[in-house]
Amino acid sequence: MTDESAPAGSGLSRRGLLGLAGAGVVGAGIGFAADRAVQNATSVASGAAASYPFFGEHQAGIVTPAQDRLHFAAFDVSDISVAELQELLSDWTYAANRMASGQGAGGFGAVDGPYDSPPDDTGEALDLPPAGLTITFGFGPSLFDERFGLAAKRPAALIDLPHFPGDMLDAAYVGGDLCIQACSDDPQVAVHAIRNLSRIAFGRASLRWSQLGFGRTSSTSRAQATPRNLFGFKDGTANLKSEDTAAVDESVWVAASDEPAWMAGGSYLVSRKIRMTIETWDRTSLREQETLVGRTKGEGAPLSGGTEFTEPDFTKAGRGDAPLIDPNSHVRLAHPTENNGAAMLRRGYNFVDGNDELGRLNAGLFFISFQRDPREQFVPVQLNLARNDGLNEYLRHVGSGIFAVPPGAKEGRPIGATLFG
Repeated sequence: MTDESAPAGSGLSRRGLLGLAGAGVVGAGIGFAADRAVQNATSVASGAAASYPFFGEHQAGIVTPAQDRLHFAAFDVSDISVAELQELLSDWTYAANRMASGQGAGGFGAVDGPYDSPPDDTGEALDLPPAGLTITFGFGPSLFDERFGLAAKRPAALIDLPHFPGDMLDAAYVGGDLCIQACSDDPQVAVHAIRNLSRIAFGRASLRWSQLGFGRTSSTSRAQATPRNLFGFKDGTANLKSEDTAAVDESVWVAASDEPAWMAGGSYLVSRKIRMTIETWDRTSLREQETLVGRTKGEGAPLSGGTEFTEPDFTKAGRGDAPLIDPNSHVRLAHPTENNGAAMLRRGYNFVDGNDELGRLNAGLFFISFQRDPREQFVPVQLNLARNDGLNEYLRHVGSGIFAVPPGAKEGRPIGATLFG
């Protein structure tokens, strides 16, 4: 089966092949049935290596148990037609499905194919298992301008985020027409995914900004222990978990009754690059740190008492009738009871991007949240934190993005098919 006759997502297009390996491999697409057979064989051979199917009702990498490593990338789409944009998404679907099962991005494999053409996979993950790789795609507000005739299909929930108090955003880390979130338990596998998808996009989309992350800062499954952020505190204790299906349906997935219909089964991703002033924090007393967070640093229990998963009691008073949990603590201000019940599913990661010109660590939290409607979830919570959180003395928001994450792809129908259908 050649690329001209292949169903959407079943093989790389002519342009995708050019992006991967040069003109010498045009027309060498692999048939969909054969590709699936190879994928099944690879899955069996990988044994205990974790892998998650790319195709499904929802995209993987949202309620999937949070992996330990991240490579997140935002892209600007080039001056192309809407047909070429659809072709790009089809090519990305094909490659993402292969890489999620531990295969190379193209049809040959990194060490096969025409000897006088570049290989169709960069090869650094050639001997590695999938390591739980998930690849999640999103569409930014700027994709819905006049270029592709999509303005009428822009979801109302895909807002331009407001300027929050204290924002110090760097334009180099803001926005994007498209985004890809690659998560894995092996950093090389995650980087390999973004590298090859970027390569496939050559001439159609280019990297705007990207972010590496390590050490997940939240759990999305009850089987996972609560991790710690770079302040040393457990992070995400009260996060939504995949096992809480009713809560996830209510707070994460866009419902069939929501508008627009093409987003049903999808979600909305908000990213925030938050730099932490590590050196100042490290000179702050334990008492002050716990007061600002509202939890103990060791156990992670609320200061109102109990253990990590004890529900905080914001009315419980201590000495002098002062609340045991400070009114301006992070725990209280982010709690659903302080935000009209708003809850989000968080999938953040730590980052360290070297040091700045003053020799301080350029480090912090790359915050990611998924929600059904950012207007009712992320925005009010972030406004509450931005105005009142005592932790703001130690935080700077330097990057930001919002993306519509469409429902999962199906075999023969690429990611975003509902948008163009």
